Amino acid sequence: MSDTGIDPQYLDVFRQWLRSLGDDAAQVGNALAGAADDEAVRPLIAGLNYIFQSLDCMTDGIAALGFLDDAFVLRVACALARPRETHGVVHRLHEDAHTVREFLGDDYARLEKHVRGLATRAVRGRTVEDIAANGAIRTKFLSEVDGWSRDYEAPPLVRDPKTLVKLRAFLDAKLP
Repeated sequence: MSDTGIDPQYLDVFRQWLRSLGDDAAQVGNALAGAADDEAVRPLIAGLNYIFQSLDCMTDGIAALGFLDDAFVLRVACALARPRETHGVVHRLHEDAHTVREFLGDDYARLEKHVRGLATRAVRGRTVEDIAANGAIRTKFLSEVDGWSRDYEAPPLVRDPKTLVKLRAFLDAKLP
């Protein structure tokens, strides 16, 4: 533990999540490409759709913290999808959600509620339901996810335990 009371090893974990965010999003998109329209795909679509939302909990302009909330949301979305398989990116991100839960403590329930609520939001003029139910819209959406993933560049995460305090404080202030 650092003097902040937060395990500084989260910095290493979250730095890796920032580096893999583009690939993770692309792989979740690939998993959605062949998925049937069922309730399990909706959290995944919502998690990916969040990447395009201009008003995240933390805007992506706040250095790495803005992209970390995207990484957190994608992991919680994968946990909510309750993957049937025990391999692949959705399962791995589902497992990573345990780390998010440990890091956020009591605030995890608020993040999970926020992610559940994403299913009702329209981003770029389309809802999760639109993307899930309409093949042409889903194809366009997945193309945009692929493009975003290819263009994504991981921002540096300052190696300072106070970064973790800032992250928790931002989420505490912004989560409904």
